[in-house]
Amino acid sequence: MAHQVTLIPGDGIGPEISDAMREVVAATGVRIDWHVQTAGAAVMEREGTPLPERVLDSVRETGTAIKGPVTTPVGSGFRSVNVALRRAFDLYACVRPCLSMPGDGSRYDDVDLVIVRENTEDLYAGIEFDEGTDGARQIMATVEAAGAGTIKPDSAISLKPISVSGSERIVRYAFDYARANGRHKVTAVHKANIMKCTDGLFLHTAERVAADYPEIEFDARIVDATCMGLVQQPEDFDVLVLPNLYGDIVSDLCAGLVGGLGLAPGSNIGANQAIFEATHGSAPDIAGKDIANPTAMILSAAMMLDHLGEGAAAANIRTAVREVLAAGKQVTADIRRSLTGSFDGAVGTRAYGAAVAEAVARLS
Repeated sequence: MAHQVTLIPGDGIGPEISDAMREVVAATGVRIDWHVQTAGAAVMEREGTPLPERVLDSVRETGTAIKGPVTTPVGSGFRSVNVALRRAFDLYACVRPCLSMPGDGSRYDDVDLVIVRENTEDLYAGIEFDEGTDGARQIMATVEAAGAGTIKPDSAISLKPISVSGSERIVRYAFDYARANGRHKVTAVHKANIMKCTDGLFLHTAERVAADYPEIEFDARIVDATCMGLVQQPEDFDVLVLPNLYGDIVSDLCAGLVGGLGLAPGSNIGANQAIFEATHGSAPDIAGKDIANPTAMILSAAMMLDHLGEGAAAANIRTAVREVLAAGKQVTADIRRSLTGSFDGAVGTRAYGAAVAEAVARLS
């Protein structure tokens, strides 16, 4: 029986890398009925919303989705489609594996860690008030009345909610993930030395939850020290669990340790739905030029297949990607330049996807 999966190709390079991903998944022999739904900037122009209700209905029906990158305007315009999807389905856990691969062009060859990011709270909860609004003035008055300080009257304000329940849920997910995947350590990342209430709550919750997993090592690190440690000694880390904002930033840092965002898969997990995605942007400047690297989308599909119980197919995709990257003969321009300092000899999105699909077919 075929698996039912919603596919959201996205904006910019999204449709190209989605096509490459579908070719690779087809080569595994796993049957997928793709429910294709459009969302993003182009849909906003046509339908007045970047995320029509039909997209949400499809994800509710299938329970599993994979999406390409969707454009989010900077500083103005519509809010993030990614954030809206996470809210709609309470996709509380963002999981981003970072694993060195031969030929990935990075400076490291021994990175093997997983970012587990809380996905619904923190500054990304979207509770914001523009400068000069009634909401901003009310918060200023409340802060002053509570004796907590004075906010400049020309300020915009964002709130940072961190709950016990949300923190416990994500920390338990990180420990359960470690236990299920043979991982040995969980590191809670925070800034509790400065934000003693919010990050302090997250840290204390993590310490309490860790006591329920005595076989898994636990430590806690301040976020800035974590960033330095990841660059200096990434082998010291295994599973990292972080509040939303730090998780977003640190996961991109970790992608840089393993060849960049073009190689970085991701998933957003909730109780009833899961959405898998390439973690990079829509790159409109190279859209339609057949030069985008589809590896992140392909590896996200491997994570999706794991979720669907197709572990052997997922393993074949990962092995195929490693083989193609290690050979270095059919890689996209970003990887080629990292390996040789030149774009010469690079292949396009379609050719790279076909090479991975051919390798998958041999393994399947």
